[in-house]
Amino acid sequence: MPGIGIPSLQENLPPIVKRNYGQWVYHEVPRPGVLKHVARSGEACYTVRAAMPPNARVSTALARQICEIADTYTEGYLRITRRQSLELVGVRPEQIDEVIEKLAALGLPAGGVDRALHNVVACTGWLHCQFASTDAPGIGKAVADALYENFKNEELPAKLKVSVSGCTNQCGEAATADIGIVGIHREIPRVMDDLVAKCEVPLIISVCPTGAIRPKPPKSVVVDEKRCIHCVNCVGQCPGMPIGSPDGDGVAIYVGGKAGTGMSGPAFSKLVVPYLPNKTPRWPEVVAAVQRIVALWTAGARPHERIGDWIERIGWERFFEKAEIEMTTKHI
Repeated sequence: MPGIGIPSLQENLPPIVKRNYGQWVYHEVPRPGVLKHVARSGEACYTVRAAMPPNARVSTALARQICEIADTYTEGYLRITRRQSLELVGVRPEQIDEVIEKLAALGLPAGGVDRALHNVVACTGWLHCQFASTDAPGIGKAVADALYENFKNEELPAKLKVSVSGCTNQCGEAATADIGIVGIHREIPRVMDDLVAKCEVPLIISVCPTGAIRPKPPKSVVVDEKRCIHCVNCVGQCPGMPIGSPDGDGVAIYVGGKAGTGMSGPAFSKLVVPYLPNKTPRWPEVVAAVQRIVALWTAGARPHERIGDWIERIGWERFFEKAEIEMTTKHI
């Protein structure tokens, strides 16, 4: 009988992957942007990885062009990685140069493998999210442009992952990135009594993690500014509690996170820059801070040492001194 829901993974595997399923012995990176997986049978599978636009959003026209390349140079298979990169799986080795040229012509440079900047991840941000305090894809584009050479060349001490989340909900997974950029609100939600009256007031109160919301008779709420941590939980429960302003919103920068189990294991990132303003469209202060952190890490890290491992080795106090970042009560 046919299955229920989405098609089985097995139905969408390239033939070379099906033939060697569970039999892969090792992989290597013969050149930037190219992966070579070798199976016990000796068969090698070449994959070309390329950057995608922020949030992996493409037009139908670009999607068709990508699919045309996949049909021509692979057995008709591609995948989008969890870091929103494009991978063409099963490329013949003699056609790798041609594939890279075709992708580059579409504005999709090959790279992001091993000791390089991996594709910058971003949530939807302002595109269509009521929680966002910043344009996550816009910041992702600005940072990726600034670190473009680090994406195309494997000249970093280890892999570098930069993620952008439009708010503290962390849909962009900034908490487990080497450098995480997180949108923050600095003002409390604005209570619109007439709209709140149409919502579930007990639910609005119950979702607040710090007890900052209290009932306000006959059917509204009041927010305690001293307790509010701008987490946007209440915003998701009621349209009568909008949050954010052009002057108050911005981003914070976290460093040292990772999801992998290698070396010292997984880790959450830690706050280093409490606030930077939203200066669209290129976020110069944010880009400069990221570049400074990457430069310090590149100059001081040992081979294969991720940013968090490097900071743990030299000490967080020393890192703050090197980065010329003032430590304040906001870091506690």
